[in-house]
Amino acid sequence: MSHTATPVAGRPPREAAPSPTASIGALLVLLTGVFITTLDFFIVNVAIPDIQSDLRAGATAIQWVVAGFGLALGSGLITGGRLGDLAGRRRMYALGLAVFTAASLACGLAPSPGTLIGARVVQGIAAALLMPQVLGIINGVFTGEARAKAFTAYGLALGLGGVFGQLIGGALIQADLFGTGWRSIFLINVPVGIVTLALVRRTVPSQPRTTGTRLDVTGTVLVTLGLIALVLPLIEGRRLGWPAWTWASLAASAVLLAGFALSQRCGSAPLVAPALFREPAFRVGSGLALVYTLAMASFFLYLALYLQQGRGLSALESGLLFVALGAGYFAASTRATAVAARLGRQILALGAAVQAAGCLLLLDAIGHAIGWLIPGLVLVGAGMGLVLAPLSALVLSGVTDRHAASAAGVLSTAQQVGNALGVALVGIVFYGASGEVADAFRVSLFPVMAFCGVTAALAQFLPRR
Repeated sequence: MSHTATPVAGRPPREAAPSPTASIGALLVLLTGVFITTLDFFIVNVAIPDIQSDLRAGATAIQWVVAGFGLALGSGLITGGRLGDLAGRRRMYALGLAVFTAASLACGLAPSPGTLIGARVVQGIAAALLMPQVLGIINGVFTGEARAKAFTAYGLALGLGGVFGQLIGGALIQADLFGTGWRSIFLINVPVGIVTLALVRRTVPSQPRTTGTRLDVTGTVLVTLGLIALVLPLIEGRRLGWPAWTWASLAASAVLLAGFALSQRCGSAPLVAPALFREPAFRVGSGLALVYTLAMASFFLYLALYLQQGRGLSALESGLLFVALGAGYFAASTRATAVAARLGRQILALGAAVQAAGCLLLLDAIGHAIGWLIPGLVLVGAGMGLVLAPLSALVLSGVTDRHAASAAGVLSTAQQVGNALGVALVGIVFYGASGEVADAFRVSLFPVMAFCGVTAALAQFLPRR
């Protein structure tokens, strides 16, 4: 049996566990929030040409439509997790969902590029409030085998939101619901958000707050500025030719994040408890999550560019090819708990190896008929499912309830920073390649496979049980 299925020694006593029916209802409500926020991170890519034409947005504005969400999300996750510890996870989840729904309406009605960018930033802030609470609530409410299954469902929702973002976006734009065009990719969140919000209090159990402490304002400012200073040049640097300010910003981020680490050791009410990093599973697992997402987000982006610019497919047509990747992801995710029970930490190494094997098949398929890509995409999806579905459980299983949401915030932050860094690093290879888009996509697969190899190596340092 996997160590994720065993109650953690020293965990504080829990409230009475909810009934199985109530637990399922709570999980569905929580995962709906995860799905729509993850979906919105990826779905906007397919709508960029229509947004640019309709709002007469320039290249810089379009960059910020994409970057504003990710920057706000990545820089706010740790603070969002801590606020959940202090103010109550259910309350912060509901607040994040309400703000995200309102911001989605603002995106869908935006009359100008500036309004859309502002609303996207608010969406990212709301997602940063929402997402850490989900992992914290799951870790606090579920026990034993139910917790392992709930974490698997979380990974499935996260992956499906990313995998099917392009397909869902292309289908909505093609359908042109009520003449809304690209705006439908945001407006669809409004009814979903309202219904989900109405169910939060009925289904999601409240949990005790962390008492006798306060929000670490110094730590909040340092980590927010440090992550902005890190992510901003990674988003803008390649497009601008890496001017001097981007390097200065990266240097400043190192100083700010070092100051944050020092403040957490010396402060009386740290934003991130230093004790978290004394737990091997969390320490190694957070680094592994960062490295793995270097391979994930970059693969999605440059595959989409290859399909649309290199093969001339429409957004919907390229989205349909993502079904192959999604099928592999779904099949692997649904079996991940059983496989993890037998393999433990090695499931992460197996998933990374399967994804790398899929990339090798894609290397061979480039230049052939489009259908040749399908076997490689299925394997890449399966590898992602084997890694993402059990990852949260393997990393967070030893974290006490007191720090669950903060730990989830750190884990999610590692993944978002990995997304931005991966896109930047692989982008240097992709855009630096000579020749056609197909050649650029081919060489971009090599760093993706390298990141998978490092992921498999890091998995060996996780606890055996």
